Amino acid sequence: MPHDTMFHPFEIALCGLSGSGKTTLIEKLIQRFCEDGFKVAAFKHGCHRFEIDREGKDSARFTKAGAAPVLIADREKEALISQGSDRRDIAGSTLSADLLFIEGLKELPIPKLLMVDRQRAVLPMLENDAIPQVLALVHDGNASGLERFSLPLFHRNDLPAIGIFVEKRFRKHAEAVPLHGLVLAGGQSSRMGCDKATLSYHGANQLERTAALLGGVCDEVFISCRAEQIESYATSAGVKAIADSYLDMGPLGGLLSAQRQRPDAAWLVAACDFPLLDEAAIATLTKARNPFRFATAFLSGDRDRPEPLLTIYEPKSRRRLLEAHASGNNSLRSFLCSNRVLLVEPHDPSALFNANDPDAFDKARQMMKNRGPR
Repeated sequence: MPHDTMFHPFEIALCGLSGSGKTTLIEKLIQRFCEDGFKVAAFKHGCHRFEIDREGKDSARFTKAGAAPVLIADREKEALISQGSDRRDIAGSTLSADLLFIEGLKELPIPKLLMVDRQRAVLPMLENDAIPQVLALVHDGNASGLERFSLPLFHRNDLPAIGIFVEKRFRKHAEAVPLHGLVLAGGQSSRMGCDKATLSYHGANQLERTAALLGGVCDEVFISCRAEQIESYATSAGVKAIADSYLDMGPLGGLLSAQRQRPDAAWLVAACDFPLLDEAAIATLTKARNPFRFATAFLSGDRDRPEPLLTIYEPKSRRRLLEAHASGNNSLRSFLCSNRVLLVEPHDPSALFNANDPDAFDKARQMMKNRGPR
């Protein structure tokens, strides 16, 4: 997760004193963004204590007896009651959503809209720098004197303008995330019988060609490989290499190693054994990219399964990938199938043809002849 966020990569808070209209505006914003196709999480922080249970209810009796946490569920919903050192991890709980709206926490360094109450009792806190990262002021119709803060001003009933402002904020934040390329080349190539990265279908070998393709759309490109391969691979392709620091995990280890070095970057991952991969396929994927989801991936072949080795993984995927590994699951495809990702239909499915053995090598050469020059 980016270092300048507290709970979610795309978060915004609505803050103010009681009665200033926070809940009503958040409710309307949640509805607006959900209607636009976003999955939205909400976090209500209360200054006063609250009880999800009532004295005498079964769950309250379990808690009083010493259980922690306590889960209560019916056919439609569930709640987890935790307290003390076992309280829920808010960041982990909301990560599956695209966006997080927070009510409260005005003292914390979270980007926020500040609701100005009728008595303007909140303004001294703003003047004394007690409320950080205020993006705009939202008023009840009386904007007199608020221009002195040099912040955008909105009437609290002007939902269209506020919605546009918030969405622009989220999209600007998304655009600031660098996109790096990662050529996966550290495999054993046991089925091919030789190093797939050094095979040549187009003049340049696959390592060089794949790096060049990614270089057309990425800020930086790296090779993912084993430590003993770094010198030869980096010299061959003229590209920096990242040695696997997560060992014996297959492609997941290469991705996690790259994310460890650049945790705030999105990674366009491409294996070196796609001989028919071209600029058009890369452009299709990058143009379709949804930075608010965990990843953007192609659907592979006629199996309607995501292709994990030609995918853009967003920064927030790192946490879920580490959790999957901790549970014993190192499959990138499994990750894509079980999390909120955007799946893209390739314009030319042959671009995803994977050459892993000599027969596939020969087939790829024949497919290239049939396709003709590109």
